[in-house]
Amino acid sequence: MKNEAGAQGADLLIIGGGPAGIQASRMVKSMRPEWRVAVIRPEDHSMVYCALPYAIEGLFPLEKTFKKDSLVTDCGAELIRGSVRAIEAADRRVLLEDGRSLGYRRLLIATGARPALPPVPGVQAENVFTVKTAGSVETIMKRIDAAHDVTHEPAVRQRAVVIGSGAIGIEQATAYVARGLDVHLVEQRDHVLPHLLDEDMAEAPLQVLRDLGITVHLGRALDALEGGDQVNRVALLDGTRIDLDPGRDFVVVAVGMVPELGFLEGVEIERARDGLVVDARMRTSLPDVWAAGDCVAGVSGIDGDPLGGKLATNAVPMAKVAARDMLGEDVSYPGFFNGAATMVGRLRVGGTGFTENFARSRGLDVRTSIAETSTRFPMMPNAGQVRVKLVFETVSDRLIGAQVIGSEAVAERIDLLTFAIQHGSKVRDLAALSYSAQPWQTFFPARNAIVDAAMAAMG
Repeated sequence: MKNEAGAQGADLLIIGGGPAGIQASRMVKSMRPEWRVAVIRPEDHSMVYCALPYAIEGLFPLEKTFKKDSLVTDCGAELIRGSVRAIEAADRRVLLEDGRSLGYRRLLIATGARPALPPVPGVQAENVFTVKTAGSVETIMKRIDAAHDVTHEPAVRQRAVVIGSGAIGIEQATAYVARGLDVHLVEQRDHVLPHLLDEDMAEAPLQVLRDLGITVHLGRALDALEGGDQVNRVALLDGTRIDLDPGRDFVVVAVGMVPELGFLEGVEIERARDGLVVDARMRTSLPDVWAAGDCVAGVSGIDGDPLGGKLATNAVPMAKVAARDMLGEDVSYPGFFNGAATMVGRLRVGGTGFTENFARSRGLDVRTSIAETSTRFPMMPNAGQVRVKLVFETVSDRLIGAQVIGSEAVAERIDLLTFAIQHGSKVRDLAALSYSAQPWQTFFPARNAIVDAAMAAMG
């Protein structure tokens, strides 16, 4: 077996060329230029995954989502194309599918996650897709383009059924509507974006989806995908049936992610249902092996209990902690806060920390408040609205969650509120927030939606 890493191997070998792998390679190489750093990547390209719906929509070519290999190589790290078959931790080497063997002194597992598939009949049919790879997106785009080559009456428009109304599902659904498809969105919970918003904040995005012409099925779980090799009917548990033309229509599944860890079969490494178990320094149970990104089973930065958080904005800081720990610095990762944002039509939507519903499911007693202002001085052109919901733990008064919807400046507010959660801000801190005002960018100086919501929570 050929060993390309030499007697000592790479100083740092990274499995995975996504956000965590790229971040760690660049950071370590910049601080230890003499180290040999190598990144193993199976895909032709690392991709900007969150931009894929907009490529499908036709806003830019799919190639614009491909990251340049120079993100790894221009810092002096080596990019190795290949798929990992196994790890032999005792010998400190990684085995590739093509027979190569790579030695390491330190190993970072950053393999990410793949889309989950629900355990229902028909999910492996040819016209059922997930959206994570260039190949899957190209297949969907070709299917849409082929259908549009033929003129159809509106009654027989090409149809897409999207399973799951999280950010990925909604962004897919709105992309297909923009391409002229008849779209059905299926969600087993009682409101859209259930991990980001509470029901009292989800009415506005739901209305936008309906105004776009999307048929939304709430509180209805998937039962089966019928039809054999090609799905010709989507069956929901409540008896609803959505008919499809199997040669033209399709189903997209967006119900979550599972860690990509098949190459660790038989390896004695601690893991949980949602990924590898790591400590606060991102170390796994194996010596000199770290993990970061979507392959990790994370914990909440709010209550310390297990929590999902498969976001690139979590992967990058995890990789930074892993890299700095390898370099001998005293650092730790505080856990997930999960600040996130999406678009529903032209409505901007964001959330961070715990929703009210989720906090109560964790056994926390909470109180909430909502406030709303215009996004600009009301007399300014195109002034819209912004609505803020804050979630406070009753016993401590600390902020543990927030949600924002509006026509602009939502992600920026979510970042501020995430910072407040990270640093234990309490209701009085937010009520005393010092803020700016400008006619094009905010409401009048007399009011601020975050401050108003905090004051409402004070009673």
